[in-house]
Amino acid sequence: MKVSRAILLAVPLVILLASAVAWLRWLALERSQDEPIRAAARRYGLDPALVKAVVWRESRFNPDARGRAGELGLMQIRDVAAGEWADAEGIRGFEHSTCLDPRTNTMAGTHYLAKVMRRYTNADSAIPYALADYNAGRRNVVRWNEGAAATNSQAFIAQIGFPSTSNYVLAVMNRYQHYRGDFK
Repeated sequence: MKVSRAILLAVPLVILLASAVAWLRWLALERSQDEPIRAAARRYGLDPALVKAVVWRESRFNPDARGRAGELGLMQIRDVAAGEWADAEGIRGFEHSTCLDPRTNTMAGTHYLAKVMRRYTNADSAIPYALADYNAGRRNVVRWNEGAAATNSQAFIAQIGFPSTSNYVLAVMNRYQHYRGDFK
């Protein structure tokens, strides 16, 4: 069967056009939550690029994301963490389902992330510890936080006992560097 030259030229062009459209959609989605992220980061004193990196890893910017353990929204907030935020902010009658709202979710998630960051101020960088805590919980971080790992973040990362948490920490830290230019 003979294929015309026009078809052979059109196929790569269609593929290129579809790739460009997909990339533009991703770029729009990736920037769609910048305003709530910026507001939450400002409120709780964190770098918005770090918050955005957590949002990227937790939900890929999908405000309707739901986790297997009841996590909701952009930052995959659990009921207890959301309730702590609501209590700290004096919000009465708070319902966990409101964490599907991007503003509420980023405020609650950033509040929690700032709280766990304050736990690790003796380390050379609190970020890996806080991300591991956010992902695997305080009890696990305490187990991995021994010897040199108590203050040396690279030693701490090497001692993380769950490959999924180690991958999470490294992925978020890498993405954090990627997003640093977004909020200048």
